Amino acid sequence: MRRNFLTRNASTKPARRLRGSLLLLLSITLALNGCRSPQIASQDATISVTVDGAAQTFTIPAGSTVQQALQTAGIAFGNLDRAEPPVYTVLNDGDSVVIIRVLEIFETEEQIIPFEKQIVRNESLPEGETRLVQAGENGSQEVTYRRMLEDGVEISKSIVKSAILVEAIPEIVMIGAQTSFAPLPIPGKLAYIAGGNAWIIDTSTANRFPLVTTGDLDGRIFRVSPRGDYLIYTRKSTKPADREINVLWAVRTKPGSKPFPTSVSNVVHFADWIPGTSSVAYTTVEPRATAPGWQANNDLWRYSISTGEKKKILDANAGGVYGWWGMTFAFSADGKLAYARPDGIGTVDLDGKYIKPLIDIVPLNTHSDWAWLPSISWGADGKTLYYVTHAPPPSLVNAEDSPFFDIRATSFENDATVDIALQTGMFAYPNASPTQASSRERQYQVAYLQAIFHEQSETSRYRVVVMDRDGSNRRTVFPANDAPGLEPQIPAWAPRQIDGQSGYFLAVVYQGNLWLVDTGNGQAFQVTGDGLVTKIDWR
Repeated sequence: MRRNFLTRNASTKPARRLRGSLLLLLSITLALNGCRSPQIASQDATISVTVDGAAQTFTIPAGSTVQQALQTAGIAFGNLDRAEPPVYTVLNDGDSVVIIRVLEIFETEEQIIPFEKQIVRNESLPEGETRLVQAGENGSQEVTYRRMLEDGVEISKSIVKSAILVEAIPEIVMIGAQTSFAPLPIPGKLAYIAGGNAWIIDTSTANRFPLVTTGDLDGRIFRVSPRGDYLIYTRKSTKPADREINVLWAVRTKPGSKPFPTSVSNVVHFADWIPGTSSVAYTTVEPRATAPGWQANNDLWRYSISTGEKKKILDANAGGVYGWWGMTFAFSADGKLAYARPDGIGTVDLDGKYIKPLIDIVPLNTHSDWAWLPSISWGADGKTLYYVTHAPPPSLVNAEDSPFFDIRATSFENDATVDIALQTGMFAYPNASPTQASSRERQYQVAYLQAIFHEQSETSRYRVVVMDRDGSNRRTVFPANDAPGLEPQIPAWAPRQIDGQSGYFLAVVYQGNLWLVDTGNGQAFQVTGDGLVTKIDWR
């Protein structure tokens, strides 16, 4: 009996272990199945699609997006087309989709540019008299439009390109505005800008005529050639300011002359005639959308008025401290060239095409988006350079913040530098007269502006002072001490004296009008009365 008991227990134990394992496996399987997300049986969804003016019904797999539904339905969907709801939306049964066909069309058409009517006041004509100076002619332009259509309906139309085919010619009517100012004989040709137009006075203040009547001269460049036969000037560009600031033009100084553009643009600080040639030297900037509106190249180029050829004199460079503002230049009568930038003054080797620093200047910290440039001018004999320098402060004020400015002169005969006039103000603009014959040597005078409040010379008005070339015999010539001062500018000397005159004429702009001052006796004569004069030059 005992043997049978042992045998029975030995045979049933593996069976019990198998049943236990099966029960454990079943428990684990049920537990895992309980952790899974409930599964939804896939089904189709029915949607409505409205496209090209017709509504259609389609059956799509559930969970499809609009884009997938359109692909399933075989409906083309262009790059510009729109869907409502958007193509990434998941659709449900019963949803509707609207497809909006978007079409982009470019059209070009030619348009007429009506000519403008300009009225120019002429003080040489009797009051109220009118005269047609130039007949107006319409211009034309080619305009390209971009049209956007949604389901055939135009929703927008915009200009993407505009090109001038023919410039419109303005109609110019001259209206007399004769004043009671007595006519004065003058030497050479005196040019001035009034109301954005260029005028010439030739031999007498009664003999004046409009030379350029576009009304858009910006005054940055306005220079008569040494022989008085040409004028170069800058006009505001018709392009956006961050693409082009202005364009350099030229015109003969004879009545009826037709101006012509050069291939030069973006000239802000300097352009002038190269002595003894028919060429112009100039420096350029790169337009910018941010203040001050440009980044200076600090280069120098030569442009021939007769041939249109351009040659580089100086490569573009950083320009030292505040080089982003730029630099300016000045020619002597015998062709020497000086430069000025915010941190110094020197000369240019035209053959070697490099600059030779002469004087270091502490740059002015304007605490603003502009920089101060020292003004420079050669003496009439080409041996002395006059310039404004930033003087040191008398106290512990930072040197760059000093409010003081002096005029100095450097002689190239003996390499000496001397102070000529102290505390003149930052906009003194010294300018030497033509030579005056004497028994011993050729003499000349220097005119400059003296700030009324020299410690606030940035905002102060000024008076015109004339002195001998060594700084002696200094006298204020205009305006009178009890009259308001004038705005900063470069006084323009007459090219020579006239018979019976005690001194040279000096032309200035005062309260918007042109005045001539006899530097011999200090007598001043008003020439214009319209209050529109902004710039002058005299050769």
